[in-house]
Amino acid sequence: MQFELKDKFRDECGVFGIYGHADAARLTYLGLYALQHRGQESCGITASNGAELRLERAMGHVADAFDQSTLDRLPGASAIGHVRYSTAGEVSIREAQPFLVTCQHGQIAICHNGNLPFAREERHKLEKEGAIFSATSDTEVILHGVARSKASSVREAIPEVLRDTEGAFSMLFLTPKELIAIRDPRGFRPLALGRLGDAWVVASETCAFDLIDAQYVRDVEPGEMLVIDQDGLRSSHPLPKQQASMCLFEHVYFARPDSLIFSHSVNESRHRMGAQLAIEQPADADVVVPVPDSGTVAAIGYSAQSGVSFRFGLVRNHYVGRTFIEPRQSIRSFGVRIKLNPVRELIAGRRVVLIDDSIVRGTTSKKIVRMVREAGAREVHMRISCPPTISPCYYGIDTPNKADLIAAQMSIEEIRKFIEADSLGYLSLEGMVEAIGISRDSSCVACWTEQYPTRITSEAETMWERDHEAATSEA
Repeated sequence: MQFELKDKFRDECGVFGIYGHADAARLTYLGLYALQHRGQESCGITASNGAELRLERAMGHVADAFDQSTLDRLPGASAIGHVRYSTAGEVSIREAQPFLVTCQHGQIAICHNGNLPFAREERHKLEKEGAIFSATSDTEVILHGVARSKASSVREAIPEVLRDTEGAFSMLFLTPKELIAIRDPRGFRPLALGRLGDAWVVASETCAFDLIDAQYVRDVEPGEMLVIDQDGLRSSHPLPKQQASMCLFEHVYFARPDSLIFSHSVNESRHRMGAQLAIEQPADADVVVPVPDSGTVAAIGYSAQSGVSFRFGLVRNHYVGRTFIEPRQSIRSFGVRIKLNPVRELIAGRRVVLIDDSIVRGTTSKKIVRMVREAGAREVHMRISCPPTISPCYYGIDTPNKADLIAAQMSIEEIRKFIEADSLGYLSLEGMVEAIGISRDSSCVACWTEQYPTRITSEAETMWERDHEAATSEA
Protein backbone atom coordinates (compact mmCIF):
# COMPACT_ATOMS: atom_id res chain seq x y z
CA MET A 1 0.00 0.00 0.00
CA GLN A 2 1.31 3.43 -0.89
CA PHE A 3 0.23 5.76 1.88
CA GLU A 4 -0.21 9.49 1.69
CA LEU A 5 -2.84 11.97 2.81
CA LYS A 6 -3.78 13.20 -0.65
CA ASP A 7 -6.65 15.35 0.59
CA LYS A 8 -4.27 18.24 1.13
CA PHE A 9 -2.62 20.86 -1.01
CA ARG A 10 0.97 20.01 -1.81
CA ASP A 11 3.93 22.27 -1.27
CA GLU A 12 5.52 23.49 -4.46
CA CYS A 13 9.32 23.86 -4.44
CA GLY A 14 12.03 25.65 -2.53
CA VAL A 15 15.22 27.34 -3.74
CA PHE A 16 18.39 28.39 -1.96
CA GLY A 17 21.56 30.10 -3.20
CA ILE A 18 24.76 31.51 -1.75
CA TYR A 19 27.67 33.46 -3.20
CA GLY A 20 31.00 34.22 -1.58
CA HIS A 21 31.41 31.55 1.09
CA ALA A 22 34.07 28.83 1.08
CA ASP A 23 31.58 26.28 2.43
CA ALA A 24 28.86 27.10 -0.10
CA ALA A 25 27.64 23.56 -0.85
CA ARG A 26 27.32 22.58 2.81
CA LEU A 27 25.45 25.76 3.65
CA THR A 28 23.17 25.10 0.69
CA TYR A 29 22.55 21.63 2.06
CA LEU A 30 21.51 23.16 5.38
CA GLY A 31 19.36 25.75 3.64
CA LEU A 32 17.54 23.03 1.71
CA TYR A 33 17.11 21.07 4.92
CA ALA A 34 15.22 24.05 6.36
CA LEU A 35 13.10 24.21 3.19
CA GLN A 36 12.33 20.48 3.08
CA HIS A 37 8.63 21.15 3.78
CA ARG A 38 8.36 22.81 0.37
CA GLY A 39 9.19 19.63 -1.54
CA GLN A 40 10.08 16.05 -0.67
CA GLU A 41 10.32 14.28 -4.03
CA SER A 42 13.83 15.22 -5.07
CA CYS A 43 16.64 17.64 -4.33
CA GLY A 44 19.85 18.87 -5.87
CA ILE A 45 22.82 21.22 -5.52
CA THR A 46 25.03 22.84 -8.15
CA ALA A 47 28.30 24.44 -6.97
CA SER A 48 30.93 26.56 -8.67
CA ASN A 49 34.63 26.56 -7.91
CA GLY A 50 35.10 29.66 -10.06
CA ALA A 51 35.97 27.72 -13.19
CA GLU A 52 33.29 25.06 -13.59
CA LEU A 53 29.94 23.92 -12.24
CA ARG A 54 29.33 20.54 -10.64
CA LEU A 55 25.93 19.00 -9.96
CA GLU A 56 24.57 16.40 -7.55
CA ARG A 57 20.88 15.39 -7.61
CA ALA A 58 18.90 12.61 -5.97
CA MET A 59 15.38 11.46 -5.25
CA GLY A 60 14.06 11.76 -1.72
CA HIS A 61 14.86 13.95 1.26
CA VAL A 62 17.90 16.19 1.60
CA ALA A 63 19.33 14.36 4.62
CA ASP A 64 19.19 11.05 2.74
CA ALA A 65 20.45 12.40 -0.58
CA PHE A 66 23.62 14.17 0.59
CA ASP A 67 26.45 12.87 2.73
CA GLN A 68 30.04 13.92 3.37
CA SER A 69 31.40 12.36 0.19
CA THR A 70 28.64 13.90 -1.94
CA LEU A 71 29.29 17.38 -0.60
CA ASP A 72 33.04 16.89 -1.07
CA ARG A 73 32.30 16.60 -4.79
CA LEU A 74 30.84 20.12 -4.74
CA PRO A 75 33.75 22.46 -3.96
CA GLY A 76 33.55 26.21 -4.43
CA ALA A 77 32.33 29.50 -2.98
CA SER A 78 28.94 29.67 -4.71
CA ALA A 79 26.06 27.23 -5.03
CA ILE A 80 22.34 26.94 -5.69
CA GLY A 81 19.97 24.21 -4.54
CA HIS A 82 16.41 23.02 -4.94
CA VAL A 83 13.82 20.82 -3.24
CA ARG A 84 11.00 19.69 -5.50
CA TYR A 85 7.45 18.59 -5.42
CA SER A 86 6.08 18.40 -8.95
CA THR A 87 3.06 20.43 -9.97
CA ALA A 88 3.86 19.72 -13.61
CA GLY A 89 6.07 17.11 -15.22
CA GLU A 90 6.97 13.58 -14.25
CA VAL A 91 8.39 12.18 -11.03
CA SER A 92 11.91 10.95 -11.80
CA ILE A 93 15.55 11.85 -11.26
CA ARG A 94 15.69 13.57 -14.63
CA GLU A 95 13.12 16.09 -13.33
CA ALA A 96 15.20 16.90 -10.24
CA GLN A 97 16.68 20.39 -10.17
CA PRO A 98 18.95 22.27 -10.59
CA PHE A 99 19.21 21.67 -14.33
CA LEU A 100 22.72 22.14 -15.73
CA VAL A 101 23.68 22.68 -19.40
CA THR A 102 26.66 23.81 -21.41
CA CYS A 103 25.87 26.14 -24.30
CA GLN A 104 27.24 29.12 -26.21
CA HIS A 105 27.18 31.11 -22.96
CA GLY A 106 29.14 28.44 -21.09
CA GLN A 107 27.78 26.43 -18.19
CA ILE A 108 24.42 27.50 -16.74
CA ALA A 109 22.42 25.96 -13.90
CA ILE A 110 18.86 26.89 -12.98
CA CYS A 111 16.35 26.13 -10.24
CA HIS A 112 12.78 27.40 -10.13
CA ASN A 113 9.94 27.83 -7.68
CA GLY A 114 6.66 28.50 -9.46
CA ASN A 115 4.78 27.42 -12.56
CA LEU A 116 4.56 28.65 -16.13
CA PRO A 117 1.10 27.91 -17.60
CA PHE A 118 2.19 28.45 -21.20
CA ALA A 119 5.50 26.58 -21.10
CA ARG A 120 4.10 23.64 -23.07
CA GLU A 121 3.20 25.92 -25.98
CA GLU A 122 6.76 27.25 -26.10
CA ARG A 123 8.16 23.74 -25.71
CA HIS A 124 6.25 22.53 -28.79
CA LYS A 125 7.60 25.48 -30.74
CA LEU A 126 11.18 24.76 -29.68
CA GLU A 127 10.85 21.05 -30.45
CA LYS A 128 9.72 21.88 -33.99
CA GLU A 129 12.85 24.00 -34.31
CA GLY A 130 15.01 21.03 -33.30
CA ALA A 131 15.45 21.58 -29.56
CA ILE A 132 16.04 18.46 -27.45
CA PHE A 133 14.59 18.23 -23.95
CA SER A 134 15.80 15.85 -21.25
CA ALA A 135 12.90 16.50 -18.84
CA THR A 136 9.22 17.45 -18.89
CA SER A 137 9.47 20.36 -16.44
CA ASP A 138 8.46 23.86 -17.52
CA THR A 139 11.77 25.12 -16.08
CA GLU A 140 13.78 23.53 -18.89
CA VAL A 141 11.93 25.67 -21.43
CA ILE A 142 13.41 28.79 -19.83
CA LEU A 143 16.86 27.24 -19.81
CA HIS A 144 16.56 26.50 -23.53
CA GLY A 145 15.57 30.08 -24.17
CA VAL A 146 18.60 31.42 -22.30
CA ALA A 147 20.92 28.98 -24.05
CA ARG A 148 19.59 29.98 -27.50
CA SER A 149 19.61 33.73 -26.82
CA LYS A 150 21.78 35.96 -29.00
CA ALA A 151 22.43 38.22 -26.02
CA SER A 152 26.08 38.81 -25.19
CA SER A 153 25.87 37.34 -21.67
CA VAL A 154 23.71 35.19 -19.41
CA ARG A 155 22.70 38.22 -17.34
CA GLU A 156 21.34 39.87 -20.49
CA ALA A 157 19.74 36.69 -21.85
CA ILE A 158 17.69 35.95 -18.72
CA PRO A 159 15.46 39.07 -18.78
CA GLU A 160 15.24 38.80 -22.56
CA VAL A 161 13.66 35.35 -22.21
CA LEU A 162 11.54 36.14 -19.16
CA ARG A 163 10.29 39.53 -20.32
CA ASP A 164 7.29 38.02 -22.12
CA THR A 165 6.85 34.99 -19.84
CA GLU A 166 3.55 34.83 -17.96
CA GLY A 167 3.30 32.88 -14.74
CA ALA A 168 5.06 32.49 -11.43
CA PHE A 169 8.81 32.28 -11.13
CA SER A 170 11.34 32.84 -8.42
CA MET A 171 14.46 31.59 -10.18
CA LEU A 172 18.12 31.17 -9.39
CA PHE A 173 20.80 30.87 -12.09
CA LEU A 174 24.41 29.92 -11.47
CA THR A 175 27.36 30.28 -13.83
CA PRO A 176 31.00 29.66 -12.91
CA LYS A 177 31.37 33.37 -12.12
CA GLU A 178 28.00 34.67 -10.90
CA LEU A 179 24.73 33.93 -9.14
CA ILE A 180 21.60 35.54 -10.58
CA ALA A 181 18.22 35.71 -8.81
CA ILE A 182 15.04 36.93 -10.48
CA ARG A 183 11.40 37.15 -9.44
CA ASP A 184 8.38 37.50 -11.70
CA PRO A 185 6.81 40.98 -11.94
CA ARG A 186 3.72 39.93 -9.98
CA GLY A 187 5.75 38.38 -7.16
CA PHE A 188 3.58 35.25 -6.91
CA ARG A 189 6.16 33.17 -5.06
CA PRO A 190 8.43 34.46 -2.29
CA LEU A 191 12.17 35.07 -2.53
CA ALA A 192 14.26 36.67 0.22
CA LEU A 193 17.76 38.15 0.33
CA GLY A 194 20.11 37.65 3.26
CA ARG A 195 23.69 38.22 4.36
CA LEU A 196 26.19 35.87 6.03
CA GLY A 197 29.33 37.84 6.74
CA ASP A 198 30.61 38.87 3.31
CA ALA A 199 28.44 36.29 1.53
CA TRP A 200 25.05 36.93 -0.05
CA VAL A 201 22.23 34.43 0.41
CA VAL A 202 18.85 34.03 -1.32
CA ALA A 203 16.09 31.62 -0.32
CA SER A 204 12.38 30.90 -0.66
CA GLU A 205 11.89 31.41 3.09
CA THR A 206 13.80 33.20 5.82
CA CYS A 207 13.80 30.09 8.04
CA ALA A 208 16.68 28.91 5.80
CA PHE A 209 18.69 31.96 6.90
CA ASP A 210 18.11 31.20 10.57
CA LEU A 211 19.66 27.74 10.34
CA ILE A 212 22.97 29.09 8.98
CA ASP A 213 23.01 32.31 11.09
CA ALA A 214 22.44 34.53 8.07
CA GLN A 215 20.61 37.83 8.50
CA TYR A 216 17.48 38.70 6.54
CA VAL A 217 18.07 41.87 4.52
CA ARG A 218 14.89 42.26 2.46
CA ASP A 219 12.69 40.55 -0.09
CA VAL A 220 13.73 40.36 -3.70
CA GLU A 221 11.17 42.71 -5.21
CA PRO A 222 8.65 41.61 -7.86
CA GLY A 223 10.31 42.02 -11.26
CA GLU A 224 13.76 42.52 -9.71
CA MET A 225 16.93 40.78 -10.89
CA LEU A 226 19.99 40.49 -8.64
CA VAL A 227 23.41 39.76 -10.12
CA ILE A 228 25.99 38.70 -7.53
CA ASP A 229 29.64 38.26 -8.50
CA GLN A 230 33.12 39.25 -7.33
CA ASP A 231 32.17 42.92 -7.67
CA GLY A 232 29.27 42.56 -5.23
CA LEU A 233 25.49 42.75 -5.68
CA ARG A 234 23.76 44.73 -8.40
CA SER A 235 20.00 45.19 -8.65
CA SER A 236 17.89 46.00 -11.69
CA HIS A 237 14.24 45.83 -12.72
CA PRO A 238 14.39 44.59 -16.33
CA LEU A 239 10.89 43.08 -16.51
CA PRO A 240 7.71 45.00 -17.37
CA LYS A 241 5.95 46.29 -14.26
CA GLN A 242 2.77 44.42 -13.30
CA GLN A 243 0.27 44.59 -10.47
CA ALA A 244 1.63 42.58 -7.53
CA SER A 245 -0.14 39.24 -6.97
CA MET A 246 1.52 37.63 -3.96
CA CYS A 247 0.16 34.17 -3.09
CA LEU A 248 -1.67 34.34 0.24
CA PHE A 249 -1.73 30.56 0.56
CA GLU A 250 1.92 30.86 1.58
CA HIS A 251 0.66 32.41 4.82
CA VAL A 252 -2.33 30.08 5.19
CA TYR A 253 -0.51 26.79 4.78
CA PHE A 254 2.77 26.39 2.89
CA ALA A 255 5.39 28.43 4.67
CA ARG A 256 6.91 27.55 8.02
CA PRO A 257 5.50 29.70 10.84
CA ASP A 258 9.01 30.86 11.76
CA SER A 259 9.49 32.47 8.33
CA LEU A 260 8.90 35.95 7.04
CA ILE A 261 6.98 35.72 3.76
CA PHE A 262 6.48 38.87 1.70
CA SER A 263 8.09 40.66 4.70
CA HIS A 264 5.26 39.53 7.01
CA SER A 265 5.51 37.04 9.88
CA VAL A 266 3.72 33.80 9.03
CA ASN A 267 3.21 33.01 12.71
CA GLU A 268 1.51 36.35 13.36
CA SER A 269 -0.66 35.98 10.25
CA ARG A 270 -1.92 32.56 11.29
CA HIS A 271 -2.55 33.67 14.86
CA ARG A 272 -4.61 36.61 13.62
CA MET A 273 -6.46 34.38 11.16
CA GLY A 274 -7.44 32.12 14.04
CA ALA A 275 -8.57 35.07 16.15
CA GLN A 276 -10.62 36.49 13.29
CA LEU A 277 -12.10 33.06 12.66
CA ALA A 278 -13.29 32.98 16.29
CA ILE A 279 -14.99 36.36 15.80
CA GLU A 280 -16.65 35.37 12.52
CA GLN A 281 -17.41 31.73 13.32
CA PRO A 282 -17.81 31.24 17.10
CA ALA A 283 -18.75 27.86 18.54
CA ASP A 284 -20.29 26.89 21.85
CA ALA A 285 -17.57 24.43 22.83
CA ASP A 286 -15.32 23.14 25.59
CA VAL A 287 -11.99 22.69 23.82
CA VAL A 288 -10.15 23.93 20.71
CA VAL A 289 -8.12 21.20 18.97
CA PRO A 290 -5.82 21.86 15.98
CA VAL A 291 -5.43 19.47 13.07
CA PRO A 292 -1.63 19.31 13.22
CA ASP A 293 0.61 20.74 12.14
CA SER A 294 -0.68 23.48 9.86
CA GLY A 295 -3.77 24.23 11.94
CA THR A 296 -1.88 24.71 15.20
CA VAL A 297 -1.10 28.43 15.19
CA ALA A 298 -4.59 29.38 13.97
CA ALA A 299 -6.06 27.21 16.73
CA ILE A 300 -4.00 29.08 19.33
CA GLY A 301 -5.37 32.35 17.96
CA TYR A 302 -8.93 30.98 17.97
CA SER A 303 -8.55 29.85 21.58
CA ALA A 304 -7.08 33.17 22.72
CA GLN A 305 -9.89 35.17 21.10
CA SER A 306 -12.76 32.88 22.13
CA GLY A 307 -11.59 31.98 25.62
CA VAL A 308 -12.13 28.28 24.87
CA SER A 309 -9.21 26.22 26.15
CA PHE A 310 -6.62 24.95 23.67
CA ARG A 311 -5.50 21.32 23.77
CA PHE A 312 -3.40 19.08 21.53
CA GLY A 313 -6.21 16.56 21.17
CA LEU A 314 -4.75 15.06 18.00
CA VAL A 315 -1.19 13.75 17.90
CA ARG A 316 0.66 13.51 14.62
CA ASN A 317 3.18 10.81 13.78
CA HIS A 318 6.03 12.70 12.09
CA TYR A 319 7.84 9.56 11.04
CA VAL A 320 5.41 8.36 8.42
CA GLY A 321 7.05 7.00 5.30
CA ARG A 322 5.58 6.69 1.84
CA THR A 323 4.71 2.99 1.89
CA PHE A 324 3.03 0.71 4.39
CA ILE A 325 1.85 -2.87 4.40
CA GLU A 326 -1.79 -2.55 5.37
CA PRO A 327 -3.14 -5.16 7.79
CA ARG A 328 -5.09 -7.96 6.14
CA GLN A 329 -7.96 -7.26 8.47
CA SER A 330 -9.45 -3.90 7.49
CA ILE A 331 -8.94 -1.06 9.96
CA ARG A 332 -11.34 1.82 9.49
CA SER A 333 -9.67 5.07 8.40
CA PHE A 334 -6.28 3.32 8.49
CA GLY A 335 -4.61 5.97 6.30
CA VAL A 336 -5.58 8.82 8.62
CA ARG A 337 -4.98 6.87 11.83
CA ILE A 338 -1.42 6.05 10.93
CA LYS A 339 -0.71 9.79 10.76
CA LEU A 340 -3.12 11.21 13.38
CA ASN A 341 -4.36 9.75 16.64
CA PRO A 342 -6.76 11.30 19.19
CA VAL A 343 -5.90 11.85 22.85
CA ARG A 344 -9.10 10.41 24.30
CA GLU A 345 -8.89 11.94 27.77
CA LEU A 346 -8.80 15.44 26.19
CA ILE A 347 -11.75 14.76 23.89
CA ALA A 348 -14.15 12.35 25.59
CA GLY A 349 -17.37 14.02 26.74
CA ARG A 350 -16.39 17.41 25.36
CA ARG A 351 -17.66 19.69 22.62
CA VAL A 352 -14.68 20.01 20.30
CA VAL A 353 -13.75 22.74 17.81
CA LEU A 354 -11.38 21.34 15.18
CA ILE A 355 -9.22 23.99 13.47
CA ASP A 356 -7.69 23.23 10.06
CA ASP A 357 -6.18 25.41 7.36
CA SER A 358 -8.31 24.15 4.46
CA ILE A 359 -10.63 21.49 3.11
CA VAL A 360 -9.75 20.13 -0.32
CA ARG A 361 -11.74 17.03 -1.27
CA GLY A 362 -13.29 16.63 2.16
CA THR A 363 -12.50 12.94 2.57
CA THR A 364 -9.77 13.42 5.17
CA SER A 365 -11.85 15.94 7.13
CA LYS A 366 -14.67 13.42 7.23
CA LYS A 367 -12.36 10.73 8.62
CA ILE A 368 -10.93 13.09 11.23
CA VAL A 369 -14.40 14.13 12.40
CA ARG A 370 -15.41 10.47 12.71
CA MET A 371 -12.22 9.65 14.59
CA VAL A 372 -12.83 12.46 17.09
CA ARG A 373 -16.42 11.28 17.62
CA GLU A 374 -15.21 7.73 18.19
CA ALA A 375 -12.84 9.13 20.82
CA GLY A 376 -15.92 10.25 22.74
CA ALA A 377 -16.54 13.84 21.63
CA ARG A 378 -20.12 15.01 22.33
CA GLU A 379 -20.03 17.47 19.44
CA VAL A 380 -17.52 18.22 16.66
CA HIS A 381 -17.39 21.70 15.10
CA MET A 382 -15.04 22.24 12.15
CA ARG A 383 -13.50 25.67 11.55
CA ILE A 384 -11.29 26.54 8.57
CA SER A 385 -8.80 29.43 8.66
CA CYS A 386 -9.30 30.45 5.02
CA PRO A 387 -12.25 30.77 2.61
CA PRO A 388 -13.62 27.79 0.62
CA THR A 389 -11.22 26.79 -2.16
CA ILE A 390 -13.11 26.70 -5.45
CA SER A 391 -10.44 26.96 -8.16
CA PRO A 392 -7.16 25.25 -9.08
CA CYS A 393 -3.85 27.12 -8.96
CA TYR A 394 -1.75 27.63 -12.09
CA TYR A 395 1.12 29.36 -10.31
CA GLY A 396 3.04 26.61 -8.53
CA ILE A 397 0.66 25.05 -5.98
CA ASP A 398 -0.58 21.52 -6.49
CA THR A 399 -4.35 21.78 -6.25
CA PRO A 400 -6.79 19.22 -7.63
CA ASN A 401 -8.90 19.85 -10.69
CA LYS A 402 -11.97 22.00 -10.06
CA ALA A 403 -14.21 18.93 -10.21
CA ASP A 404 -12.34 17.46 -7.23
CA LEU A 405 -12.57 20.56 -5.03
CA ILE A 406 -15.50 19.94 -2.71
CA ALA A 407 -16.25 23.65 -2.23
CA ALA A 408 -16.62 24.05 -6.00
CA GLN A 409 -19.32 21.37 -6.03
CA MET A 410 -21.18 21.80 -2.73
CA SER A 411 -22.55 24.53 -0.49
CA ILE A 412 -21.08 24.95 2.99
CA GLU A 413 -24.10 23.18 4.48
CA GLU A 414 -23.66 20.29 2.04
CA ILE A 415 -19.97 20.07 2.97
CA ARG A 416 -20.91 20.04 6.66
CA LYS A 417 -23.21 17.10 6.09
CA PHE A 418 -20.58 15.30 4.02
CA ILE A 419 -17.86 15.59 6.68
CA GLU A 420 -20.46 14.80 9.39
CA ALA A 421 -19.63 17.82 11.57
CA ASP A 422 -22.15 19.48 13.88
CA SER A 423 -21.21 22.82 12.34
CA LEU A 424 -18.77 24.15 9.76
CA GLY A 425 -17.40 27.66 9.37
CA TYR A 426 -14.81 29.25 7.09
CA LEU A 427 -12.87 32.46 7.53
CA SER A 428 -14.08 35.15 5.13
CA LEU A 429 -11.85 36.40 2.33
CA GLU A 430 -11.90 39.89 3.83
CA GLY A 431 -11.03 38.55 7.28
CA MET A 432 -8.13 36.51 5.92
CA VAL A 433 -6.68 39.39 3.91
CA GLU A 434 -6.91 41.72 6.90
CA ALA A 435 -5.27 39.15 9.19
CA ILE A 436 -2.32 38.64 6.85
CA GLY A 437 -1.86 42.36 6.32
CA ILE A 438 -1.20 42.32 2.57
CA SER A 439 -3.70 44.36 0.58
CA ARG A 440 -6.19 42.59 -1.66
CA ASP A 441 -4.86 44.60 -4.63
CA SER A 442 -1.38 43.13 -4.09
CA SER A 443 -2.51 39.54 -3.53
CA CYS A 444 -3.38 36.49 -5.58
CA VAL A 445 -6.62 35.02 -4.23
CA ALA A 446 -7.61 33.12 -7.38
CA CYS A 447 -8.06 29.78 -5.63
CA TRP A 448 -10.85 31.37 -3.53
CA THR A 449 -12.38 33.66 -6.18
CA GLU A 450 -11.56 32.12 -9.58
CA GLN A 451 -10.28 35.55 -10.64
CA TYR A 452 -6.82 34.88 -12.08
CA PRO A 453 -4.24 37.69 -12.34
CA THR A 454 -2.99 36.41 -15.72
CA ARG A 455 -4.74 35.01 -18.76
CA ILE A 456 -5.53 31.31 -18.48
CA THR A 457 -6.62 29.92 -21.85
CA SER A 458 -8.58 26.69 -22.26
CA GLU A 459 -5.53 25.18 -23.94
CA ALA A 460 -3.36 26.09 -20.95
CA GLU A 461 -5.97 24.58 -18.61
CA THR A 462 -5.98 21.33 -20.60
CA MET A 463 -2.18 21.18 -20.60
CA TRP A 464 -2.06 21.89 -16.87
CA GLU A 465 -4.58 19.15 -16.12
CA ARG A 466 -2.66 16.65 -18.24
CA ASP A 467 0.69 17.51 -16.67
CA HIS A 468 -0.85 17.65 -13.18
CA GLU A 469 -2.39 14.20 -13.55
CA ALA A 470 0.92 12.78 -14.83
CA ALA A 471 2.79 14.23 -11.89
CA THR A 472 0.36 13.29 -9.13
CA SER A 473 -0.42 9.80 -10.41
CA GLU A 474 3.16 8.81 -9.56
CA ALA A 475 3.40 10.80 -6.33
